[in-house]
Amino acid sequence: MLSIDLKSKSSFEILEVFESLCLQSHEMLEVEILESDLDSFGFKSFVDLAQLFLLKMLLPLQKDDKTIVLRFVKLDESSSFHKSQQSSEKYGVGSEFFSIDKTEQFSFLYHYKKALEFVGIENKKRVLNLGINRGDEFRVIEQMLSKEDFSKKGFVGVDYCASAIEYAKEEFKSSNLEFICHDINALDELNLAKFDLLISIGTLQSSNINFNAAFMHIYQNFIEDGGAIVLGFPNSRWCDGEMIYGAKAPNYSFSEMSLVLKDIHFCKKYLQQKKYRVVITGKDYLFLSARKI
Repeated sequence: MLSIDLKSKSSFEILEVFESLCLQSHEMLEVEILESDLDSFGFKSFVDLAQLFLLKMLLPLQKDDKTIVLRFVKLDESSSFHKSQQSSEKYGVGSEFFSIDKTEQFSFLYHYKKALEFVGIENKKRVLNLGINRGDEFRVIEQMLSKEDFSKKGFVGVDYCASAIEYAKEEFKSSNLEFICHDINALDELNLAKFDLLISIGTLQSSNINFNAAFMHIYQNFIEDGGAIVLGFPNSRWCDGEMIYGAKAPNYSFSEMSLVLKDIHFCKKYLQQKKYRVVITGKDYLFLSARKI
């Protein structure tokens, strides 16, 4: 365990100390600060600091009437589904990805709910989710609506991961939900009817999908005239079970958002040309929500 005294230090000095740290995975770090400093900086500042340096923040301890001990644990950077082998079961029942429920993260859940409200989920009859995995996004809709309203809608979830689809089928027994194991690049093979809401969270940006071409094809062939769209673009990554803010390209050691913003810009411009009102919201996931004007 490493202990550091940062009482009466400036924000610049504290940042420099954290930049110089060299911690091993799961090593504990204790930082002593004055209670008055914590009041001045705000607790959230240290939560942000933890994320920047891949640390999990634990409950602080009161050392004495003036001193607070902030406790951190270094995350294991090698423990991430991002580093798993590229296959459909990278996201399967036995994977690290499958153990993550992003709807338990309030920064995701809040903005996802707002996106659904913006597109008028209560008025949608047929919903298509591409990259549904185990069905978490449908579960949120179920919780937002009355049982009667939810049962009147038709839901189709498509994912290439067979074990995740089988899990979703067991979780959702209602006849108005259908889960299909299939390659999103070959949706035409399914002979699906059109939908009045498309949802896709972090899937269309997959390396095996030509984003621009895929999005236009899906819009033209699977969305009803006037149908709505909710797309989620990850602006975060998962490390040791923690959601860490900031998209990261493989060739950068820091968060870099160019690819995310490029895809968002393309979709927004394309949909605005189709007379859609488009809004971009969110934080750890950036949501593009679009409804017909």
